[in-house]
Amino acid sequence: MTRLSVVCLAALLATSALRAQAPPDTTFYAVAYVETAASSARDAAAALRTYREAAAKQDGCRAAEAFEQIGRPGHWVIVETWRDQKAFDARDPAVQQRLLDAIKDVRVSGFDQRPYKTVAVAPARAGNTASAVSVVSHVDVAPNPAVAPMLTRLAADSRQEPGNLRFDVLQHTMRGNHFTVIETWRDQAALDAHVVAAHTRKYRDDILPLTGSPLDERVFRGAR
Repeated sequence: MTRLSVVCLAALLATSALRAQAPPDTTFYAVAYVETAASSARDAAAALRTYREAAAKQDGCRAAEAFEQIGRPGHWVIVETWRDQKAFDARDPAVQQRLLDAIKDVRVSGFDQRPYKTVAVAPARAGNTASAVSVVSHVDVAPNPAVAPMLTRLAADSRQEPGNLRFDVLQHTMRGNHFTVIETWRDQAALDAHVVAAHTRKYRDDILPLTGSPLDERVFRGAR
């Protein structure tokens, strides 16, 4: 074995050891979906903003975000990031109850909240929030260990695009074949460029035989 090979092997073993010693990512995500009457979207947005601010003040809550689907007023996604599930379980239930009470008369669906864990998450980049658009995708597949690495590669490649502000991949804590992907792009043009990028097209070709249903990709903006 050459000296270079020995050095490379030692580096590889050291990297593997560091990874083995790294503490597990215990971050917990709660992703909720709710629909309100389109005519009451402004009132619902105000209630969600109040909820977002109150939730973010709770111990262990790292972020609380609300998104409204573009072209479909009243279709909302709420993404909460918590230190761990213990912090989420210990949250003040009155905070969420106030939201449910506020939208009770305009709600046209249940408040569907689901638990997730990290697959591939990176710090978001700053951007012009006025023009930014977000995509929330549901990826349902037949159980296959290749899917998480496939989504991780897509996230890494997509973050290299100049218009990307965020690209996170989450996995349902109890249903390992269900993933949620959350993307934010500088503007619609940046999203359009991403859709036709070579790595995006390759991912869609590769994931297609594994999906249990068509990819569900919806475009949102932050609740205002």
